[in-house]
Amino acid sequence: MMVLAHIAFTGGRVALTLLAIDLQATPFQVGLIISLLAVIPMLFSVHAGRWTDRTGVMRPTLIAMLMLCAGSLLAALLPSLAMLCGASVLLGSGFMVAHLAINNAVGRASTPESRTHAFSMLALGFSVSTVLGPVISGLLIDAVGHRMAFLLLALFPVAGLLVLYRAGRDEQPLPQAETGAGKTKPRVMDLLGHAPLRAVFVASGLLSMAWDLFTFMVPIQGARIGLSASTIGLIMGTFGVGTFVVRLAIPRLMQSVSRWGVLVGALGLTSTVYLLFPLFTSVPVLLLLAFILGLGLGSALPTIMSLIHDTAPSGRTGEAVGVRSTLINTSQTVLPTAFGALGAVVGTIPVFWTLAAVLAWGAAFARRRQPAKGGNQHH
Repeated sequence: MMVLAHIAFTGGRVALTLLAIDLQATPFQVGLIISLLAVIPMLFSVHAGRWTDRTGVMRPTLIAMLMLCAGSLLAALLPSLAMLCGASVLLGSGFMVAHLAINNAVGRASTPESRTHAFSMLALGFSVSTVLGPVISGLLIDAVGHRMAFLLLALFPVAGLLVLYRAGRDEQPLPQAETGAGKTKPRVMDLLGHAPLRAVFVASGLLSMAWDLFTFMVPIQGARIGLSASTIGLIMGTFGVGTFVVRLAIPRLMQSVSRWGVLVGALGLTSTVYLLFPLFTSVPVLLLLAFILGLGLGSALPTIMSLIHDTAPSGRTGEAVGVRSTLINTSQTVLPTAFGALGAVVGTIPVFWTLAAVLAWGAAFARRRQPAKGGNQHH
């Protein structure tokens, strides 16, 4: 279900960008449309996380798939900049709910010992859809046009509904929420005041910012240097291949490197790639850099999700994932508009280099969080 939802979301995000450019949108307008993917998630992720803590995975995932389907159909049937804004809100909100519900289900179904491995498996699925979404989207746009591409992308959440129906009829139901998680009203500030969890949120926010810059700036940079939709989709798909390769290796990697050590490496590698990326126009070099970036960012997600589930207070994992999602979506709302405006004024190179500097600071921050030798690597 995560793969199918994510294909609709990532494919839709690329198609939104390219259709907006095709409709003569400015970089600022493109940034605004992509920012709307994250507005509702920014405002409601914590509430949605608490909802999944209470109700489990089935109902939220059903609603999520319907929203993803509606978003794709809206862009297909009414292609204007105003309707792309509406489609963007539906796609972003639908994927947010699916992401929270399924992540919470995986966290509940795993033990502390198996959790990093479980999230690595979920992240492998994520990698498959990170490859397939942009590549399918780019190929469809070149083959049958933007509207038909959105129409075909709507089939993925429909397939997700069929999987959900089968899962609901299974004798082994998907994990549901624990009851009696506590009588006191939960407060987000309690989670932000929790020092180990706060450090995870900081690292997560920086890495998410790096992921978002790639998905937003690469289509703009690619269009600027004259690449076709298929080539842009291929570069973004190669990034997904990098995330897939590194996630296969994560269980072995975790035997020799602490989880904070993985995050230091991810931030450092990502910073280096962003320093180099805008300097090249050669497609093979861009493919290589996208693959290396995938290695760095791909290693981070299962590590962060595992750390969140280990450090969050009991019964509040969905809410903690919701806080992470709020922070991520705040960056996804603010940054594309800001980077789009900055890119329109000064060009793309300063945008890439600004983030490279921020990520280098993040690597130094994460390095201070690494456990001392012989210390507890889990906290």
